[in-house]
Amino acid sequence: MNLHTAGHRKGVVCAPHAVTVEDGRHILAEGGNAIEAMIAMAASIAAVYPHMNHIGGDGFWLIREPSGRVRALMGAGPAGSKATVRLYRDDHGLDAIPPRGPLAALTVPGAIGAWMLALEAAKAQVGKGIGGKMPLEELLDPAIRHARAGYKVTRSQAQLTVEKYAECETAPGWMTAFLIDGKPPEVGATIKQTALAATLEQLAQAGLDDFYRGDVGREIAADLERIGSPVTRDDLARYSAVVTEPLSVKLNVGTAYNTPPPTQGLASLIILALFERLRVSQGESFAHIHGLVEATKRAFRVRDRVVTDPDKITIDLNQFLAPAFLDADAAKIDVAKAAPWPAPSGKGDTIWMGAADSSGLVVSYIQSLYWEFGSGCVLPATGVLMQNRGSSFSLEPNAVNPLIPGRRPFHTLNPAIASLKDGRVIAYGTMGGDGQPQSQAAVFTRHVLFGQPLEQALDAPRWLLGRTWGSTHTNLRMESRFDGGLIDRMMSAGHDIDVLSDAYSDTMGHAGAVVLHPNGSLEGGHDPRADGGAAGV
Repeated sequence: MNLHTAGHRKGVVCAPHAVTVEDGRHILAEGGNAIEAMIAMAASIAAVYPHMNHIGGDGFWLIREPSGRVRALMGAGPAGSKATVRLYRDDHGLDAIPPRGPLAALTVPGAIGAWMLALEAAKAQVGKGIGGKMPLEELLDPAIRHARAGYKVTRSQAQLTVEKYAECETAPGWMTAFLIDGKPPEVGATIKQTALAATLEQLAQAGLDDFYRGDVGREIAADLERIGSPVTRDDLARYSAVVTEPLSVKLNVGTAYNTPPPTQGLASLIILALFERLRVSQGESFAHIHGLVEATKRAFRVRDRVVTDPDKITIDLNQFLAPAFLDADAAKIDVAKAAPWPAPSGKGDTIWMGAADSSGLVVSYIQSLYWEFGSGCVLPATGVLMQNRGSSFSLEPNAVNPLIPGRRPFHTLNPAIASLKDGRVIAYGTMGGDGQPQSQAAVFTRHVLFGQPLEQALDAPRWLLGRTWGSTHTNLRMESRFDGGLIDRMMSAGHDIDVLSDAYSDTMGHAGAVVLHPNGSLEGGHDPRADGGAAGV
C-alpha cells in the first residue's frame, strides 16, 4: 500500500488501514462520491481495526461541498439517563468514573447517527456532482465481508492487546472478542467479528435508523441492561446526530475549518491563527517548533476553560477566533522562552480518514472509542464494542464537564478542512488525544506554509505536549529524528523534553490528508506510523 498518491482525476482516499483504503477506492471506482466512499470506509475500519474505533463510538464529519460550503455532522452521544453522580458515588463508592467496564459504557454511540446524516448528504449530490446513488447494502458490504471472514491483526492491535490486557480482561465480552484461545493474538492472526457482521447486514437491509429505534437498538439496549450500563433503550431511541456550522478562522493563506464543541476544534484553529501571527519564515527551525508548542499552550488554556456540551455554552466562541483576541494572545507568546506548562489530561484512541472527488466534494472524518478498546465491553448479540468517552466527565458539579444524564462529553476529536487562496482544498486530521491539534498544526504548517511535499510533511518528525494514549507524561516529547541542535535549543529555552527512542512513534498519532488541486487533480497521503496509506482512481 502506498503512503502517498497523486495525479488522480476521479477521487482519492486515505486511511490508517490498507484494507479500508482499498474499500474506499473501490467505491470511487464504482461511481460513488467521496461521502459514499467515506461511509464504506467508516464501516470497514470498524471491522478491521476494532481496537482503534468501532460502531459503539462517536464520529464527526466535515464535508466541503462543490459550492464551497462546509458543514459539520456531529455524532456525539450523550450520557445515559441512569448515568448520575449518585450511581457512581453512592451506589458504587467511586470518586471518579472508571475507564473500563459497564460503568464506563455510559454514553450513547453517536457514530451511526452521523452516518445517517452523511448518507442523506451523499444522496443530495445526485444531479450536482458524482455518485449519490449507491445503495447502503453496497456501501456496507466490504465491512460485512471482513467481519464475517475475519481480519488480520495488525502490529498495533497485537501490541495494545498485551498492554491493555490487565485493564480490559474483566470487561464483558472483551476476551471472547479479541483473544485467541485465551491469549493475545500474534501479528497476522485472523479474528472474526461474526456478530458485528450480522448487525451490519441488518442495518444494510433495515436502514441505519434500526441501530437506535429498531431490532438492533433493542438488542443493544438489552445487552447494556444485562451488563449494568447506565444507557437505556429510551436513550438510544431519543438520539439523533446533528448538522451544524463549523468553526472557522481566516488566515493569510485561506480559511481553516474545524468542528465546534463538544470537540476541541476551537483549539486547533487558535493554534494556526496564533502561529501565523508569530511570522515564522523557516520551517523546522526553533521558531517553528517552539512557536507551535507555545501556541498550543495558549490554545489549550482557552479550550479547557470553555469547551463543553454546546447546549451549556453561553458565550460566543467566535470571540476567540477574532483578530482582536488572537493579536493580544499572540503578543503574550515569548518567542525565545517556554511558558510554564500546567498538565491538561487527554487520552486518545481514534482514526481519521479523508476522501475527495472530482466534483469538489472533500470529506474529513474522525471516528473514535476514546481509549484503545474503549470501555472494553463487547455486546454479545450485536458485536458492538462500546466507547468509554463518558469517563471524561467529572463527578464534581462545578467542573467544566460535569456528569449529567443527557449531557454530551468533551471530545478530543476534530477533523479539519482548509480552503486555500491558491485554490487547493485540503482535508487533514489525526488521532491521538491532545496530540490531535498539534499534529494537525505540524502537517498544515509544513505543507501549506513552508511548502513541504505532502508525503514529507506527514513523514517528518513530530512532537507532543501533554498526555495521550494513557500516558502520565505531561512534558514535551519529541521523536528521535529531530536535529540534536534543535532539541538542545528547545531545552535551553526551558522546555521539559523527553526524546523518544522511536524514530516513528505511535504516541504522535496517525495523520493523513487529501488535497483537491485547482486543476482538478487529487492527492492523498497517510502516516508511516500507521497501517494504511492512500489510493485513488
